[in-house]
Order: sequence, then C-alpha cells, then structure tokens
Amino acid sequence: MTVWDRPEPPTRPAPLDRERIVAAAIALADEGGLEAVSLRKVAARLDVGPMRLYGYISTKEELFDLMVDEVHAEILPGEQPGDWRETLRAHAHRTRQATLRHEWLADLLGGRPALGPNALAVNESKLAALDGLADLDTAMRAVETVAAYTIGAIRREIASLRAERATGLSDRDWQRASGPYVMSMLATGRFPALANMVHNSTEVSAEVSFATGLDWVLDAVAAKLARPQA
Repeated sequence: MTVWDRPEPPTRPAPLDRERIVAAAIALADEGGLEAVSLRKVAARLDVGPMRLYGYISTKEELFDLMVDEVHAEILPGEQPGDWRETLRAHAHRTRQATLRHEWLADLLGGRPALGPNALAVNESKLAALDGLADLDTAMRAVETVAAYTIGAIRREIASLRAERATGLSDRDWQRASGPYVMSMLATGRFPALANMVHNSTEVSAEVSFATGLDWVLDAVAAKLARPQA
C-alpha cells in the first residue's frame, strides 16, 4: 500500500493530518533545504511527538513524495491552454517558477515519475494536449524532451543561485574575480571559439535564457509533429 492510498489514523489526541505535516515539511525545506527536513523536525514544528507522524508517513522518502506532489499543485494551470505548444510552455515556466519558490524541488525533479494526484494531473494535461497530433510514442518522447530541457535548465539556474549564496559573489563579481585568469588563457590563442564568445556574445537574464532555449526545443518538437506519420 502506498502513501497515496493508506488511510490516515484518527486525529486524537491532537489534531493532525498529512496536509499539516506536508505544509510544515515544505516550510522547513524552504528555509533550509531538504537537509533541514526530518520527521523529528517536522514533529517539533507541529508540537507533537515524532512517533505521531509514523501513523501518517512511514519514511522520509514518503514525506518527500508528498512534498513534491503538493508543489505540483502550483504547476498545474487553472485552465488548459489553447494548444499543445502553449500547454507545454506553460508547464515549463510554471515548473521553473515553482522551483524558484521551493529550491529544494530541483533536487527531486527527474528520475522516476512522481505518482501523486497532482503530478498525475500535470502529466495528464501535457499528454492530453498532444492527443491526436501524433502516435503515443511520439507524444511521450515530445513530453520527455521538453521535461529534460526544463529540468536541466532549472537545475543549472538553482546551482548558480546556491553558488552565489555559498561564495558571497554574484555572477558578475565571480566573473570579475576570474577575469584575469580567463583572459590569460584566452590570450594563448588555444581557445578561439571561447574567446569570441567572451568578447562578443550578449549576456541575458536567466529568465530570457530559459525562455529562448524552451522555444528552440518546442520548435524541434513542432518540426517532428509536422512530419507525416508512418
């Protein structure tokens, strides 16, 4: 029996339910990352004994599953966008926005599919948007491709934010500090492509970079969908 279909125990002696437990766990994770979450700390946040939680959740992994599903409720749009492209774009941007609010989510995205009701609703929405436009295998690959880009880009952005906090250096400050070394290496002439990028490329925000890359991925999916099906 999974955590999704295991009944909750009676609420006495103190009112308690999975919703309150998950909310407390998310608050802890938002404050200090996943390492700040334990059943003991969640129990302390709720002012109950740790053993009370085991009636609702068996392991910390189950708690993480519930936390991920709770955040998926923030990802699911209130209304289904008009077409497949807008649907996948909306999900990608909402996933990024949710992860910026809950940075710990970046550590739990990917891997085995999330099986909670909100996560299933998110995946249902994405697959339903492609229904009738391609065979099932093509639709699944399309969803997987956009998800792979989304997760990879989000993890890179979150890693940069964490590095900034850990070092106390913004990206611009880090670039200045690394500048003399980088310039000396480029001056050797061994890295002409990198030198061209450093001297001539346009720096954009993380949001613009994410949106641009997402559009390129969606263009590739559109090209695949436009091909006649065998």
